[in-house]
Amino acid sequence: MRMTVRESMLNSHQLCYGGMLFSLADCAFAFAYACNTYNETTVASGCDIDFVRPARLGDELTAIAEERTVSGRSGIYDVEVVNQDGDTVAHMRGRSRRIKRTVIDSMPRQ
Repeated sequence: MRMTVRESMLNSHQLCYGGMLFSLADCAFAFAYACNTYNETTVASGCDIDFVRPARLGDELTAIAEERTVSGRSGIYDVEVVNQDGDTVAHMRGRSRRIKRTVIDSMPRQ
C-alpha cells in the first residue's frame, strides 16, 4: 500500500498524524491477512504500532505486510511503513482471527 503525505494529513507540528500512519499500516494488514488468501473471513483481533520517525509533507510512504505465523484460526502479521528513502517510519504488529465464514461462496452446480 502507498500513500503520499498531503497537507491535510499534518498535525500542528507539521508532521503526519499518527492516525494516518496507522490507517496505512492497517490497510496493508487487511490485505496481508486477506480473506482472499484462504477464502475465510478474517478480522483483526488487535494490533500495536510504534512510530519510529516522523513523516513529513510530500513523503511517499509504503506499507509492507508479512504473515509471520498462522495457527488454527489465529495469525500474526508485521507491517513496516517506510518512506521514499527506505527509512522505517512505523512498525505495526497485527493479530487476526478467522471466523466461520467464507469470503466467496462455492459456485452453484449447473
